[in-house]
Amino acid sequence: DPIPLLGTLSNLLLFKNKFGAEAYRKLDVIGIDEAQFFGDLYDFCCEAADLDGKTVVVAGLDCDYLRRSFGSMLSVVPLADTVTRLTAQCEECGKCALFTLRKTGEMQTELIGGCDVYMPVCRGHYTNERGATKATVEVLIVIQNELVFETAAATV
Repeated sequence: DPIPLLGTLSNLLLFKNKFGAEAYRKLDVIGIDEAQFFGDLYDFCCEAADLDGKTVVVAGLDCDYLRRSFGSMLSVVPLADTVTRLTAQCEECGKCALFTLRKTGEMQTELIGGCDVYMPVCRGHYTNERGATKATVEVLIVIQNELVFETAAATV
């Protein structure tokens, strides 16, 4: 029987304690969604699979909007029996979308949003759009620096 979600855990290694040792022992499969956000993902997967004999299914983003590895996702690949990389279709041309394009100027790695903030794109559209996005961000930084400079000059 499927077991209901436990809610949000900030640390996967707390799972066994929160769930209960006896209930945990009865589990065959553990699913982890949004795995890129768990700093202890590697340690948990090693413990659950290697020591406890669980099947661990991990889902999450392997890279951020800048195509840098995201969280611990890629660190668990060597532990995996199989790896399946799922992709969307490019919103511009319908080709395989390997990347996520952020449509806003926010720069932080973690930004919650849907299709208003992100869109799946192929390599060609990622590199074309990133060039435009990078230029826009550089202009915003220049404008921001000039405003800071002007504000500082005005207060002197």
